[in-house]
Amino acid sequence: MNREKLKNITKYRLFWPIVCLVIVLLLNLIKTPTFFKVSINSNGVLYGYIIDIINRSSELIILAVGMTMCVASSAGTDISVGATMAVAGAVCCSILGSGANYNVPYILGIVGALVVATLCGAWNGFLVAKLRIQPMVATLILFTAGRGIAQLITGGNILYIKVDSFKYLGSTIPHVPVPTPIFVAIIVVILTYVLLKKTALNMYIQSVGINSKASRLLGLNSTLIIFLTYAFCGLCAGIAGTIATSRIYSIDANNVGLNLELDAILAVALGGNSLGGGKFSLAGSVIGAITIQALSTSLYAMGVSADQLPVYKAVVVILIVALQSPEFKKFVNHQKQKRVEKIGEKVA
Repeated sequence: MNREKLKNITKYRLFWPIVCLVIVLLLNLIKTPTFFKVSINSNGVLYGYIIDIINRSSELIILAVGMTMCVASSAGTDISVGATMAVAGAVCCSILGSGANYNVPYILGIVGALVVATLCGAWNGFLVAKLRIQPMVATLILFTAGRGIAQLITGGNILYIKVDSFKYLGSTIPHVPVPTPIFVAIIVVILTYVLLKKTALNMYIQSVGINSKASRLLGLNSTLIIFLTYAFCGLCAGIAGTIATSRIYSIDANNVGLNLELDAILAVALGGNSLGGGKFSLAGSVIGAITIQALSTSLYAMGVSADQLPVYKAVVVILIVALQSPEFKKFVNHQKQKRVEKIGEKVA
């Protein structure tokens, strides 16, 4: 397949995710005329619906990046990322302490959280890549035990961090108008893109995802590649966990990252990526994550309560997924072909 065809495939993959996002944003604009209005509040921070969407979707974007790698390499999902976020937050807060000052330098708390989260991902990768356990079952272990582990780390308590600088990662740095989580999400996406673009890792992941046995015969270490993608997914969950913890200045092991694993999987699917592994679009997953958060923010702005939100969200998601389904694409192509045939008959 030549380079031109690959570019066309990539554009086609991104077409529907972009259309879905535009539709959601336009509906918001119709319902709320000030939806795209951005202003600066009294604290000197950018404020508005669109800023809130990008800010609140930061954790989901980071999770979607890691989830994309897992899906592409193993044709499976990591359903433990939400629990891993809770574990990472618990480790960070436990290391830093809940006094008026940090027990250790702040950076050590962050590094400790990321190391533990990466180990959680590596554990999942070991089960999937080495022991050949189905990804859903393998990650179900940590999904079930992860929040219990976080509770053990915190002693079953909600740990509050009383140092003001702890809030910077989840809110804003003084004199910087853009929320910090946006910067973190951008950095994660750019670094991942550069790593995939400047190395052969992109091709290796896709090859293993399409056919791991054939990849092994060609000399690729498919076990190592799958292992690394799950470890990377754990790292992404750790980054998202430290942001989520910083937002609320504390760690609540029962609620940090709750159900975000489902949104991360959905973001990958909405991004036009096949859950069967192989070819993937990092940009598509990012767009999918923003679309999900835009949908949630839109429904809240329309007065939908938190209890009713999942129902409306599910209906919209069904419509979006249906528009991207192969059967719908076949139907559209069939209708186009019929119109072409009718025009041909009239000309004849």
